[in-house]
Amino acid sequence: MAAVLDAFIPTADVRARHATLVHAPAPIVFDVARHFNLQSVPLIRRIFALRAKILGAGSGSAQNSLAPDDLLRMGWATLAEEPGHVFIAGAACQPWQADVVFTPIGPERFRLYAEPNRVKVAWTLEAESLGSELTRFATETRALGTDALARSRFRRYWRRFGVGIVAIRWILLPAIRREAERRWRASAP
Repeated sequence: MAAVLDAFIPTADVRARHATLVHAPAPIVFDVARHFNLQSVPLIRRIFALRAKILGAGSGSAQNSLAPDDLLRMGWATLAEEPGHVFIAGAACQPWQADVVFTPIGPERFRLYAEPNRVKVAWTLEAESLGSELTRFATETRALGTDALARSRFRRYWRRFGVGIVAIRWILLPAIRREAERRWRASAP
């Protein structure tokens, strides 16, 4: 499953992939991930608030729930989905801006999108069944500047904020794992 983003961003300026094993069936893990609100985790909320403070973002930027459906309403586009297994979203933006505006790009245009001074970002939620009660849950994010100026700005941004972005994944995966395992235990006979 590691190559699901190749159709959209085969080579990237930044690529981050994180995975964890979850003792629950893949459909449950995927459902938890697909509806998980990042803002429900206090440390993730603090990371977003710190970014907003450093960049001088408006007060509304940290108040979105940041569940995948809410991100779609913020301007992300669904690039592909296999219900219960894979969800891929993508957008173009200027992440170095304080209040980031996401521009949705449909799957048919995403790979060739090249509007100047933008970064294309695509990310996944992946639930791979390894047995009836064991799942490998993974998320991958790839980002690619559309031109030299965007790549330069994005590199500076990533040097400054990349550690926080990766930390969110390190915090997110165990939170999803705990919730999926809790839900599985609660539903087991």
